[in-house]
Amino acid sequence: MNVANRDIAAVFNEIAELLDIEGANPFRIRAYRNAARVIFSYPKEMKNLVEEGFDLTTIRTIGNDLSQKIIEIVKTGELSFLNNLKHRVSPELEELLKIPGIGPKRVHLLHELLGINSASELKAALENGKLNQIAGFGPKLLEALRAALGQKPSKTKRYRLYDIRPVAQQIAAFLCDAKETVRVEIAGSIRRQRDTAKDIDLVAACKKNSDIMERFIGMDDVEAILMRGSTRSSIVLRNGMHVDLRVVPPRMFGATLHHFTGSKEHNIALRMMASKKGMKINEYGVFKEDILIASDTEADIYQVLGMPYILPELRENRGEIEAALENRLPSLVELRQIRGDLHAHTVYTDGTNTLKEMALAAHARGYEYLAITDHTQHLRIAHGLGEAKLLEQIGAIDRLNADLEEITLLKSAEVDILADGTLDLPDSVLKQLDFAVCAVHYRFNLSAKEQTRRILKAMENPCFSIFAHPTGRLLGLREPYELDMEAIIRSCADRGIILELNAQPDRLDIHDIHCRMAKEAGVKVAISTDAHSTADLGLMELGIGQARRGWLEKEDVINTFGLEEVIKLLRRRQH
Repeated sequence: MNVANRDIAAVFNEIAELLDIEGANPFRIRAYRNAARVIFSYPKEMKNLVEEGFDLTTIRTIGNDLSQKIIEIVKTGELSFLNNLKHRVSPELEELLKIPGIGPKRVHLLHELLGINSASELKAALENGKLNQIAGFGPKLLEALRAALGQKPSKTKRYRLYDIRPVAQQIAAFLCDAKETVRVEIAGSIRRQRDTAKDIDLVAACKKNSDIMERFIGMDDVEAILMRGSTRSSIVLRNGMHVDLRVVPPRMFGATLHHFTGSKEHNIALRMMASKKGMKINEYGVFKEDILIASDTEADIYQVLGMPYILPELRENRGEIEAALENRLPSLVELRQIRGDLHAHTVYTDGTNTLKEMALAAHARGYEYLAITDHTQHLRIAHGLGEAKLLEQIGAIDRLNADLEEITLLKSAEVDILADGTLDLPDSVLKQLDFAVCAVHYRFNLSAKEQTRRILKAMENPCFSIFAHPTGRLLGLREPYELDMEAIIRSCADRGIILELNAQPDRLDIHDIHCRMAKEAGVKVAISTDAHSTADLGLMELGIGQARRGWLEKEDVINTFGLEEVIKLLRRRQH
């Protein structure tokens, strides 16, 4: 049974959602979510550990009960506990979770107070005004529900880049071993590092008599074969993901990879440009008077059009072609340039590792600094720190820094922006930090004017240094709250505030367009992992991809700077 860590994590996340719908103990729900996060990012496959007889309870957050559940999933491919839970929670009730704005807690509330068990019953309650009686269902949410329930359900599912890219990489590596195969590359949205992708596109360069197609359709995880041919095959995996494989001779590989990388808008713009030059571009190459003049490499495609190579992340027809023609393409930020992480959590709140463990893990990545940003008191679900507990942590960080070599823990906190625009802790406490990371964690349903006013007021506080996950979006789960981002960016520019690009897989917030806006306004960006474990520090690569899509260069990203310069920039408002 081929069970990957992501499959086990998906089971635990589904259990957490169903328990949340039932109104179960929040600590129990959090245990499953924490375990899912740890398992997903764990460096070794649970399947292999189980086969080796490894004691899973030595992994943080995995107790005996969860250990036995992991073993059952690995050995059988399913979990009886989840199956029983699904019998208790109707499928229609679980389907409500797919409606934007309706999370597990709201599903539980609707079920308990109004007996709502399906989307049709929710729509009826919305039409007859029953939802107006429930606290938390304000005008903005009701309007969003009307829009969502009035739409036909989308038939095309999009997967987070974090979920779909490892699957694509695994398949590509497997296919590379096919005979007479020269090269296999991932194309499409994944290669452009979009935050989500609807399917996996692979392009292979093969010589004659390759067995790559047989290898492809014969994989263990194949659920269905949609198309089978000598140059193209299409399959559906057991996890529902669609995968297309295109096979071409090595001499055409560059042109085909370019074509299927996209974006469509970028390719159309290039075709129009080529047409004006008397040339034609398609998936087989660039032609002039029906003579093939470029196809081996992507660089050849651009060269014959009179421009330098354009990186995949920039291919969205957002000015990259004009920039290339004028020789002003950005030198995009790279992972190796990152010198620290400015958003991380520990066991003091909802993290799974200690201060020292996080510091040593950051040092192992070659970082000079790591900011500890545990939640403050308003976020009770995360055991947010009050004044006394935060001061205790500050002392612990100072003592640890005295013993640490080559890495410094920065004293910070993820401070709630309250509804009235004040911060969650008094300035007398916040001024003892190196800087404050400030975020919105509730009252997402305010109007754009009210939400913007709330945040702008908070930014007046000189302790406000970094604005964390600025739009509040959760990919596939929660839409961004309404916000005047132009006004926010102007305020950041005026006050020297940093915008965060949160690299958590379900956030990637700010998105690429906002990165570009920040860059053009001269606002620095912090690419932060919001790590809740040592493994989460590896999410930096995901954030880098988003930053590159937003044209960010090394000088645009504050955590490419050394420790002294970072501290100077983050403390400047207080001084």
